[in-house]
Amino acid sequence: MLSLSSLILTLGAAGALAAPAPGQAPAPHWPQPDPLQGMWRNPTGSVTIRIDACGPKLCGWVATASAEAIDDAKAGGTDHLIGTRLFENYARDAANNWTGEAFVPDIGKRFASHIMLIDHNHARVAGCLLGVFLCQSQVWTRL
Repeated sequence: MLSLSSLILTLGAAGALAAPAPGQAPAPHWPQPDPLQGMWRNPTGSVTIRIDACGPKLCGWVATASAEAIDDAKAGGTDHLIGTRLFENYARDAANNWTGEAFVPDIGKRFASHIMLIDHNHARVAGCLLGVFLCQSQVWTRL
């Protein structure tokens, strides 16, 4: 039978074996989510999207939309705005930057796009006509 002091020594030795070596960071238990993943709202509050993985890249789907945004999308040829993929094929190309494609439902067109994470709660989303030229941007807010 183990005494209390033997049990404490045994548990301490087991813990020491499981601990990383000094100066070595512990391995993560699961992949960390991309910092862009989550729920985001456009500046006017008319659309909320959910950004999540789609294969090895990121995409963003409309989660909620105002009646006006839904009507504008229908006028542009998008009959069902909720669930529409607005952001597609975004890949990280720098520490806080991603490039991909943005769909603008009220005109029914896709544009080259880039997203820059300003801070944890704000991202600048730009749609461009010519790669990174002739861009229009908005600051979206994390929910």
